[in-house]
Amino acid sequence: MKTRSIYLVICMLMFLWVGHEARAQQMPQYSQYTFNDYMINPAVAGTHNYLQVRAFSRMQWLGIDGAPQTYSISAYGPTKDQPMGYGGYIYGDYTGPTSKLVFKGSYAYNIPINSSIRVSGGISLGGMQYKIDGTQLDNTDHLGRADPAITGAVRSQFVPDASAGIYVYSTYFFAGISAHQLLGSELTKIAPDAPETKGINRLKQHFYLAGGYNFILNRDVLIQPSILVRQMFPATPQVEVTVRGIYQRIVWGGISFRSGDAVSVMGGYNHENRWYFGLSYDITYSQLRQYSRGTIEVMFGLKFNDIK
Repeated sequence: MKTRSIYLVICMLMFLWVGHEARAQQMPQYSQYTFNDYMINPAVAGTHNYLQVRAFSRMQWLGIDGAPQTYSISAYGPTKDQPMGYGGYIYGDYTGPTSKLVFKGSYAYNIPINSSIRVSGGISLGGMQYKIDGTQLDNTDHLGRADPAITGAVRSQFVPDASAGIYVYSTYFFAGISAHQLLGSELTKIAPDAPETKGINRLKQHFYLAGGYNFILNRDVLIQPSILVRQMFPATPQVEVTVRGIYQRIVWGGISFRSGDAVSVMGGYNHENRWYFGLSYDITYSQLRQYSRGTIEVMFGLKFNDIK
């Protein structure tokens, strides 16, 4: 008979990276991460002179039932008279019978190192609502016997959350490090009848290291290589390397390689330096390629007038 470990398996898939190969997601990933740097690092708030809004829709591993889907929107910008920034974001992440809704508000303060380089530090505070829909679970084993731990109920829990980061930037380069799910909140209400899950169902700290450089070839063409490293101990870090070409700051195209997962192709358009549109398609090269038709991600952005 199935045991209470059904809940344990679900939570492990969502909340643990076990060993070398497991790559379950506690945090959503974005192929167009250079356009979503604020959600990766709260210190980015206030590093631009204008308020902006970014929205993402990501449909991962098309063709697989219950595959992750992520929808997010963020807004951030500087204060008018002080070297500070503020912002906030909300995202929903859905995988099979599990879902979570996360919202955070951010504050950042940046100072000059010299005439061309500045450093910013930021923090985000908020919470997460996590839910498991038991009505989507099959509680019978191969002999048709029902597991009494799987009741078909909908269980949810709200927990606090926090992130922090440091970001160094200039006209030519950017680099930052950030940490998420710092509080390590435990999800004790998700499987209250399964004591063997105690201490396992918790938010694990995730660390991000990101950087890039702007090579200005001429007045029309800019090449931007960048790298993003994700780490959740004791799992193997995941590395994503991207190269984008930008023409007259209007159109761009690029390619990205994500270790152990996929190759992404992407492109976008900047209309009148105000409206941003981006699209990426991930070609899976892991074992999931036998079942998945890839991943599609759509980005939309709006830039407002300069505040300072």
